[in-house]
Amino acid sequence: MDQTNPFHCCATCIHFRVEKERDKVGYRCSRLTYETRPDYRFQCWTPKEGVLRLMEKREKKDH
Repeated sequence: MDQTNPFHCCATCIHFRVEKERDKVGYRCSRLTYETRPDYRFQCWTPKEGVLRLMEKREKKDH
């Protein structure tokens, strides 16, 4: 995926997980098992279904 893609970030990936513990919220990539943040980007990004639809809609609009 191109780094200029405005949709590309961990929060839009199918592997992004929110982990809630007592008074703390953490974020993790279930595929890489790394701690992450919603705005981080990794090359293994796999967009969620809704994000794919938004990307397709934007691509049609731009052409």
